[in-house]
Order: sequence, then C-alpha cells, then structure tokens
Amino acid sequence: MPVCYILYSKAVDKFYIGATSETASDRFNKHIQGFYENKYTAMAKDWEIYLAIECITTKQAFAIERHIKRMKSRRYIGSLKCYPEMIEKLLNRYS
Repeated sequence: MPVCYILYSKAVDKFYIGATSETASDRFNKHIQGFYENKYTAMAKDWEIYLAIECITTKQAFAIERHIKRMKSRRYIGSLKCYPEMIEKLLNRYS
C-alpha cells in the first residue's frame, strides 16, 4: 500500500519526509540498513517512524509528501501527529 512517511532522528534532531509504493516498514528498514548510503538519512542511525499516512495511490502519497515538505515546519509535522483530522483533510485534498 502506498504511504507517505515521516522519520525522526533524536541524534540529529531532524525529520525526514518520504513517500513510497512499498510498505512503511520495508522502506524504513532500507533507511536503517544503510541502503541509501549517500542520502539524507545516512547522517544518523537512530531513525524511527514518526508518522505513516497510508494512501490510496502512489500519486496521492507523493502529493502529500510534497505538501508536507513545502510547509517546512516542525510545528506542522507535530500537529499532523496530534490532530488526525489534519491527515484526513490531506487525504481528501489529494484524492
């Protein structure tokens, strides 16, 4: 199932936003195992799944990823986790 996901690293205090047609856990394992060795997530080894938004289509997952990245806000990311209705609005907006 396509998913838009947000990872968090306590060591570097950063978020990573991504989207995939794989499951969130499959993609997460690739990040942890260093599959993307020259990429952003290679800077830390303690990434954890902060939030996963299951989508209907891959197109929807990538649209939501772009939306979250454009917001450029830690507060917005925190609000997504605290207020599930925001996720519903995103899913409806990009359906």
